[in-house]
Amino acid sequence: MKYILIIVILLTTIISAKSAMASNCDSQCQLSQINAYFSALDRVSQKGSSIEDIDSLLSLTHDNVQYVHVEYEANFTKASWRKAFIRNLKRGAYQNSNKNEMRVLNSIFGKNHTAIEYSHGVIQADGTWQKTEPLLVVFGFTNGKISLIKELW
Repeated sequence: MKYILIIVILLTTIISAKSAMASNCDSQCQLSQINAYFSALDRVSQKGSSIEDIDSLLSLTHDNVQYVHVEYEANFTKASWRKAFIRNLKRGAYQNSNKNEMRVLNSIFGKNHTAIEYSHGVIQADGTWQKTEPLLVVFGFTNGKISLIKELW
């Protein structure tokens, strides 16, 4: 009986440690997810994008993700955000080429949040990237996944 109790305690400790590691997302993990988000958002914004591209973007986010755009008074859940993307797709709003690209310019890491200065831009014929004006967004993370995207421009 004593050995069973020791095994149960060890297993519980191991499972708790693995759970904590899975939910922890350090600054490198956060930046990697943010870059993947922008890359997936670029694909959605391209002419010829699909519902699969939208679903691929949204799969990068937590089930309870919230998308907020302060200036436009947007406040979406994952489901309502998906519907908005599909509406835009069906009306032909996504017309970018594969030369359009968003990039992270600067980042500030906080506890489970990262402030990102980013810009839209276009890859020029000589291969350089020409940015537009810098924008600000705050990403929040829950259980190691993007759970908040708050646009502040």
